Amino acid sequence: MKRALPLLLLALTACGSKGIEGVQTFKYPAGDHRSGSLIYAESPPAGGPHNASWQNCGVYDRPLYNEYVVHSLEHGAVWVTYRPDLDAAGLDTLKKLVEGRPYTLLSPYEGLDTPVAMSAWGAQLKVDSPDDARLKAFLDKYEQGATAPERGAACSGAYSGTR
Repeated sequence: MKRALPLLLLALTACGSKGIEGVQTFKYPAGDHRSGSLIYAESPPAGGPHNASWQNCGVYDRPLYNEYVVHSLEHGAVWVTYRPDLDAAGLDTLKKLVEGRPYTLLSPYEGLDTPVAMSAWGAQLKVDSPDDARLKAFLDKYEQGATAPERGAACSGAYSGTR
């Protein structure tokens, strides 16, 4: 029994309240609809004021407007962004990661400071590789997760334009 206790504590620590290593969290009020181009503290944004229309979830090959995607985040979507120069193998890895997930968006993002970033309402993870195991963990936790103020609201039937 004495040997099992340290292993149990180690397992509980790994699954504990600290969550996914490297995730940054933020607090934003929900429902702040605005028109026009907006400035965000994070790049890509992980919440805040947004357009009254949301971005339809899906895979895009062109950059998206932050203001529409942030509304999708409010609905429980996760936005997977990547540098436009990401190689084809890396992009395929990301496409497979979001395949079959109805509350995800995948798009290139100009000026990204890491090769890949995932954003949800109030949370963001930036990584150096599309193969990073934390990406799936982030999706599992935040897609339709508890931080989304309007979890379950639509992620289709609205805006589908790109930049």
